[in-house]
Amino acid sequence: MPDGGHLASLRVVLILGAAGRHDNHGTRLWADRYWITVTTIPEMIEANRANWDARVPVHLRGYDLDHLRRGGQRLADFEYAAIDVEGRDVLHMQCHIGTDTICLARQGARAVGLDLSGESVGAARRLAAECAVDVAYVRSDVYAAVDALGDRRFDVVYTGKGALCWLPDLHRWAQVVADLLRPGGVLYVIDFHPLVLAADDDQPETGLLLSGNYLGAGPERFDSDVTYTGDGLLAGSTVSYEWAHGLDEVIDAVLSAGLRLTAFAEHDVTCWGRFPGMTDLGDGWFGWPAGAPRLPQMFSVRAEKISPRPPRG
Repeated sequence: MPDGGHLASLRVVLILGAAGRHDNHGTRLWADRYWITVTTIPEMIEANRANWDARVPVHLRGYDLDHLRRGGQRLADFEYAAIDVEGRDVLHMQCHIGTDTICLARQGARAVGLDLSGESVGAARRLAAECAVDVAYVRSDVYAAVDALGDRRFDVVYTGKGALCWLPDLHRWAQVVADLLRPGGVLYVIDFHPLVLAADDDQPETGLLLSGNYLGAGPERFDSDVTYTGDGLLAGSTVSYEWAHGLDEVIDAVLSAGLRLTAFAEHDVTCWGRFPGMTDLGDGWFGWPAGAPRLPQMFSVRAEKISPRPPRG
């Protein structure tokens, strides 16, 4: 079979006999036919690029950008405690409109933001100028980041907060990170816990209802004209694809890339006020409502690129 870069789409017909109709994200089961349209990974990534382009106007109204312009903080104290960015070359992968990239630069980082979406990069550049912060932004697919960044290498690669679910191959991603880090450099990931990502949007008054995948199960297709923040609807490009990744997959990818795991933590706070009644902790952070079970909402991984041993004399 051709690889994903050459296979445009495939329609497969199976005779199943009489059955009810079912529609699940583009896969249609009719009375006597099962039609499957297979979309390639490059097509999914291109759909995601267009989807994130379409999100930018909505997110510019949804993020508290005036707070950021006034010097407000978006990173948690535990993030800064895990990484030293002052005077260091820091790459923020999947930076979107660059809000966290600006915060890293304000802490003294020589910051570079990288994102797939051209509209996001354009908005990030304008926002950095409004905040009078020096940040360089590059538009690139994560998997092409080494070529896009040329000979630039970094002391810190920072990513997360809803980033990993857009990546089909975490092992390939981790190798890109390893290639971009200088010896002794640090990868810091802070992302939503797969337990919360598997939770249903509509929750009961007590407990946590799970309806999604915790472990990887292939691409999941979504078609929605609303997004996680901001007023208004997407003007187009409403289809997107996500991939679930369990914690085991994240850690295995990091270790397989030759990075040394130095810290792993689960956090009961989040930068996504997804559910009603969550406690507003300020600076865009939220906790569970009072009396709720203490469950992880985010996780963080810190890993280092091992410096080569000096040759023996």
